[in-house]
Amino acid sequence: MLRTVLLLLLAAVPWTAQAQQYPAHPVRVLVGFAAGSGPDLQARTIAQQLATDLKQSFFIENRLGANGTIAARAVATAAPDGLTLLFSSSSIAPTPHIYKSLGYDTLTDLRPIATSGILDGMLVLVDAKSPIRSIADLIAAAKAGRVLYGSPGVGNVLHLAPEMFAQKAGITLQHVPYKGSSEVANALLSDSVQLMFVTPVSVIGLVKQGRMRALAFTGTRPFPEFPDVPLLKDLVPGYQPFGSWGMFYAPGKTPDDIANKLNGAIRDALKVPAVADVMRRDGYVPDNRTAAETAAFFRSQVEAMGEAVKAAKIAPN
Repeated sequence: MLRTVLLLLLAAVPWTAQAQQYPAHPVRVLVGFAAGSGPDLQARTIAQQLATDLKQSFFIENRLGANGTIAARAVATAAPDGLTLLFSSSSIAPTPHIYKSLGYDTLTDLRPIATSGILDGMLVLVDAKSPIRSIADLIAAAKAGRVLYGSPGVGNVLHLAPEMFAQKAGITLQHVPYKGSSEVANALLSDSVQLMFVTPVSVIGLVKQGRMRALAFTGTRPFPEFPDVPLLKDLVPGYQPFGSWGMFYAPGKTPDDIANKLNGAIRDALKVPAVADVMRRDGYVPDNRTAAETAAFFRSQVEAMGEAVKAAKIAPN
């Protein structure tokens, strides 16, 4: 018995020593979205602060494709030493309900480390020239004819949020996928689509310029830049607030010591004014969850997205 206990203690020593000196080597942070995108800019800002605080290089590597699952797969199958991390938006949450063969288990092969920030909701937009001036007008238009909405692809939160709305409102909307949010905005302005749900930061200027009209906000409280825009939850019975978030992950078997050290470092980075300002500029509130709380939050979000995928009638492929 004593020999077994000693062997277990000796086996733990390398991990404990590694956690104490972590990170002893440069850290890769994979981002499944394009350079210059919202998730990319957040990841770079936080990584730069981590490099300063932990005195080691943290460098960003963009791995695009399949709603971020290519980057996620690379991290899920990497060595669990904390030297390969993932930063992803909430678009990762629906992926286990959309793809039959990811090559990894989202809930066991990825270890949530820290939530960078929470975006309370999205803006529901139409073109400023549209005759649709309210959610009631939108519902009436959908019941009377065809309303097209755009999103940057199939299965992301900007696709699922309108479908959840349509389900609760008792209407049907027709989805038109594009390659990115900027293309959706152009389609809206050219009347190729009549509706879009979008994270606010990319369209604040267009709304203020009077080129787009905000019908509602999907969050729990009014969006600060547009306090008079009504909340969708107050207009459509049963609609649940729908927002977004960013999160860091490590491979699933990453030891607790490394996960907790990383979590603490990320939370400290988010307290730095320059980092917090970047998050708030994009509409995100810097988060302060522990690693355990982050993991519980992520699991709840993945489970919730199952309902959204069913509402969108997306068949797993």
